[in-house]
Amino acid sequence: MSDDAYEIADLQREVASHLLEYVHAPLLDDQHVRAVLPAPSGAPAVRVALGDRDEREPARLTAYEIPLRSGDDLRTSHDVVALLRAVHTGTHIYPSNAVTAVMGMDLYLVDPARVQEAPFTTSDWADTLLRCLAHPEPEQRPDTGLRGFRFAEDGLLRLYMDSDKVDGVVAVDVRPGGALTAVLAVLPSFLDEESRIVDAVGDPHCRYLVDLTDW
Repeated sequence: MSDDAYEIADLQREVASHLLEYVHAPLLDDQHVRAVLPAPSGAPAVRVALGDRDEREPARLTAYEIPLRSGDDLRTSHDVVALLRAVHTGTHIYPSNAVTAVMGMDLYLVDPARVQEAPFTTSDWADTLLRCLAHPEPEQRPDTGLRGFRFAEDGLLRLYMDSDKVDGVVAVDVRPGGALTAVLAVLPSFLDEESRIVDAVGDPHCRYLVDLTDW
């Protein structure tokens, strides 16, 4: 993996971690994060789906693709939050080539140059301070990381993982309520377990799917 690809992968990990806060707490008004998806084909972007808390029906979710590069610089996870709040508030007009669909969700391709980012609030400041103190940056990059997640309509949780052992992003389906400790223990070693690999039909955000729903 090139240095640029590592930068994007690490930033996608950071965005996924940050946006976990807004699964149960609203990102704005009554809108919660229902999916964070690494853009297909290694593109330097992230896709985020918003909807009501506990909503799993794709047709009731709205997804946005946020570029992670700004010229020669990278955006931060805070920039992603600010852009999401801005584009999901009020009325925005998108050109026809910026409106599409993915996995049953409407998908809007955001042009940050046309968006006024929402302000960084005092609550954001406090949350950032507490998160940095509670979860300091590791001295070394973990071999396996979470690049995204999706609460699927069939009650499953789909994880988007990367690892030094495999190329690209691997999706893993797990069933909430199972043996949590066991899943955490086996997940890194099962990312390339051939007996568990199935086709990720209709999901462009991963190379393939690992089925751990019976674990």
